[in-house]
Amino acid sequence: MVSEERWVLGLGEVLWDCFPGRELPGGAPANFAFHAAQLGCHAAVLSRVGHDERGEELLALLQAGGVVTDWIQCDEEHATGTVEVDTSRPDQPRFVIRPEAAWDYLEWTPQWQEVAGKAAAVCFGTLAQRSSRSRDTLRQLLSSVPASSLTVYDVNLRQDFYDRATIDASLRRSRAVKLNEGEEATLTQLLELGPCYPREFAARLQFRYGVQAVCITRGGNGCLVIEGNDMADEPGLPVQVVDTVGAGDAFTAAWVFARFHGWPLRKQAQFANRVGALVASRAGAMPHLQNEYRALVNEFAT
Repeated sequence: MVSEERWVLGLGEVLWDCFPGRELPGGAPANFAFHAAQLGCHAAVLSRVGHDERGEELLALLQAGGVVTDWIQCDEEHATGTVEVDTSRPDQPRFVIRPEAAWDYLEWTPQWQEVAGKAAAVCFGTLAQRSSRSRDTLRQLLSSVPASSLTVYDVNLRQDFYDRATIDASLRRSRAVKLNEGEEATLTQLLELGPCYPREFAARLQFRYGVQAVCITRGGNGCLVIEGNDMADEPGLPVQVVDTVGAGDAFTAAWVFARFHGWPLRKQAQFANRVGALVASRAGAMPHLQNEYRALVNEFAT
């Protein structure tokens, strides 16, 4: 288990998910950090909000969930990010991400350099790299974490905010990769990996980029986790889906938590499945589930 002197960091966008008639906090790295904190990790978000009411409210909501916000920057010129979310199909939400958000202007600072040196794990994605400024800052931080840190690339492709060069560079900076089936198909084509089944896909990422572990999520059909020659193919769980926004990020946080505990691969996959299903059964990306998580950890720890 990670000590309290070591940090679990969500690096990238923090924003408001704008559903019809309501707004809820979101952003994949922020969701990840929120669920890591709910699970008991010493978690923080490294991002940027505007000098506005939305930014202040986001900070307050993250803090209420146990997330440290000391390294979230405040932008005087650009507004806190927002995303329009369409959940007319609860299992396949659609996103429209507005441009020129505060998180497009992440700055490398001495404070970020200091916390990078204390990182036990860093989870980052593709979307926060849509601007050159944030992309350069993100890469500088990843280059500054200890060699022992678990760098997790949650591919998380959105709209057209990705390209081969960004994905290629991100994979080279990763020890673990999480993606869904649709992203697996996109990467297979974009990276010219050739026709392959999931296990071959993982092996090619491991060979080409030095990635240690690959996790492919399959929604209601569970997940496939591959590390070296070990594989866990776990079925999905029956759940009444409210919306799946944030469920994948909670899954990633649970996977990291389970790895820190040294649980075998199958147990990691089962635990992450359970956490992801819990979040899918609630509204929004950041439901408060500390009690449920505590019970679940006790169940898996026995």
